[in-house]
Amino acid sequence: MQNDPWVQIPMLGVGLCVAKLWLDDFRARRTTQPNSRALPGTTSAPLRAVIVGAVGGLLIVGAETWGEKALGLTGQQSTITGLFAVYTLIAAVVEEIIFRGFLVVEKRGKSVLWLSVFAASLIFTAIHPFLWHWDGGPPWTGGRFLWTVGTKGWFSTGAVFLSSLWFYFVRFARFNPEHSLLPCFAAHASKNASVILIKAAQGFLVGWW
Repeated sequence: MQNDPWVQIPMLGVGLCVAKLWLDDFRARRTTQPNSRALPGTTSAPLRAVIVGAVGGLLIVGAETWGEKALGLTGQQSTITGLFAVYTLIAAVVEEIIFRGFLVVEKRGKSVLWLSVFAASLIFTAIHPFLWHWDGGPPWTGGRFLWTVGTKGWFSTGAVFLSSLWFYFVRFARFNPEHSLLPCFAAHASKNASVILIKAAQGFLVGWW
């Protein structure tokens, strides 16, 4: 998918539409006619919560980059295009709405909340193809699912799981009393943006298409 603009462009459009819906609900909440069916997390957050989320995302990428270098995994990074880089920034918003917004059990106690966080983080980690990939086109044309288990795969998968836990933490932490998704957006965006910059610096960002 990273090299297929015909997949990325429609998904980018969907992502922008979802982001606009969330923003509309966020703005409506500040009027006399809020949307009774607003998307989750359309509340406000203190600036410090947004900053903490963003800084945490940067620290995770810093630790991941250091770990890859220490393990000799830097050269095993995948290449990305500029279009895919833009897509990852928009996809971060959609992923936060789905995972940190919908896929969590609230108002059933802390134990149930954090159990759902752990379960959703496993799902979030599994959809990121570091231990697997799809080889070829659709199944009817010979495409098939393949495992790509290795040190790099396990290391990157662990980083994704840790990131997911951080994104959940900044939503439900005491410094985010209204459980806004804004700190989650900041954390995810800072993480993805820093990954893009590092890939560009290391020569893994190749063209726009």
